[in-house]
Amino acid sequence: MEQNILFVVPYPSHKAPSQRFRFEQYLDILNDAGYTYDTAPFLDASTWDILYKPGHTLPKVSGIVKGFLRRLILLFKIQKYKFIFIHREATPIGLPWFEWIVAKVLKKKIIYDFDDAIWMPNTSEANKIVAGLKWHHKVGQICQWAYKVSCGNTYLQTYARKFNSESFVIPTTIDTVGHHNRLKEQENEPVVIGWTGTHSTMKYLETIVPVLKKLEEKYSFLFLVISNKEPVFQLKSLRYLPWNKDSEIEDLLRMNIGVMPLVDDQWAKGKCAFKALQYMALGIPALVSPVGMNTEVVDHGINGFICDEPSQWYSALEELLVNSSRRIELGKEARMKIESTYAVTANRLNFLGLFR
Repeated sequence: MEQNILFVVPYPSHKAPSQRFRFEQYLDILNDAGYTYDTAPFLDASTWDILYKPGHTLPKVSGIVKGFLRRLILLFKIQKYKFIFIHREATPIGLPWFEWIVAKVLKKKIIYDFDDAIWMPNTSEANKIVAGLKWHHKVGQICQWAYKVSCGNTYLQTYARKFNSESFVIPTTIDTVGHHNRLKEQENEPVVIGWTGTHSTMKYLETIVPVLKKLEEKYSFLFLVISNKEPVFQLKSLRYLPWNKDSEIEDLLRMNIGVMPLVDDQWAKGKCAFKALQYMALGIPALVSPVGMNTEVVDHGINGFICDEPSQWYSALEELLVNSSRRIELGKEARMKIESTYAVTANRLNFLGLFR
């Protein structure tokens, strides 16, 4: 019992990027340190498969009802665990009743983990029917009840510390040994500018579409979008590749340059620069907007570029399009930055410290 952890999570194991890169890649490390663990997802695999697809209302409702029943049953099994690690939320809608019972009635130590500004409304279009039931301000309450809070960046930590002084930055990390363990060869033609992400963040690409159109007038290149939804941008360079977990690394390695534009709003400030981390771990220079954690991850002109105005995006992309040596130079520095600061190996002790 003393070393037993229960991971209470929204999604099935090894499916959602936030779970994979926030804690799942530390599970072997926990085992090696003498901990045992179980995982309790709210959604089953069939509901996860349709969650972000339009329609499917009845199966979604059925899946959510089943999830609540699983949470209710789970309460009767909580006593055998010392730590309850809750990623984002125990239930996707409604009051934080599960967290309250675990902390206040069962007196268990909650490790509360989040990697987005989830106290702000940001429900996907496909699930807008439940937007009014999300109860976003429960995040502060859960922080207050938690034993410790694990935050993806300093912006999230600042929020969490309003409610709990035991709030720590545990960055989203990359497994540079078992997963992102190759480096991009930069000699291919045509050069590929790339972006990866879900449909919910694809809107940020609109800010650089005019820049790409202008570059198309002078240079031959491809713009690769890896996502779970096909983009509709009017670009002759555009290529779409459906995201696939099994080919994730091979697909990313098609890129010579990775981009991560953002709009400077409160939600974006909570982002944990995950796209940039993925690019950089593979030796791909990252071009990012100066929003939130991006400016901590990317060192301008050393391992990537920080681009604000369209002219800055244009000049940075142009420089890397025509100069493979520069891409190689920045890519090597990018990989070193990840290994030293944002790799699983570099954050092993930080993560284990949550359970002490």
